[in-house]
Amino acid sequence: MLALRIRWISAPALLICLLVLSIAGLAQSAPPAVTRTIQVPGEDRFVPFAITIHVGDTVRWVNNDTDAHYVVSDDAFNTSGRRGVNTLIQPGKAFALKFSKAGVFPFYCRFHAALDAHNQPIAPGPFGGIQDSNGNFGTPMSGVVTVVP
Repeated sequence: MLALRIRWISAPALLICLLVLSIAGLAQSAPPAVTRTIQVPGEDRFVPFAITIHVGDTVRWVNNDTDAHYVVSDDAFNTSGRRGVNTLIQPGKAFALKFSKAGVFPFYCRFHAALDAHNQPIAPGPFGGIQDSNGNFGTPMSGVVTVVP
């Protein structure tokens, strides 16, 4: 009879210990929130083009160019919950977004994301965007943030 009581007492105690350890393990397994940076160098592009972050992280866009640029969410493909973003970033300034839902956040610069009839990026000015030594203008100014749990 005594052995039966010990089993009944130890079973709930064991369950409580396992519950406490699993809760502690869940708290430790969540990565700490971080801030990742996407830069606009001295040309019309986002660097890096694509990043992967965790829910709770922040992305900071820094404009190191001499021109102003936009961060506009492409809401047709946006599944991150951050809809309606349309923010102008002046030269030397920054803009940040915290992501609280898993998904993708495709974005572009309103000034530099459209293509002309020759599939070259349209940009303000007479010649479009930044041209390389081969006469190519590169790709439209855009990027994507992938948010994972």
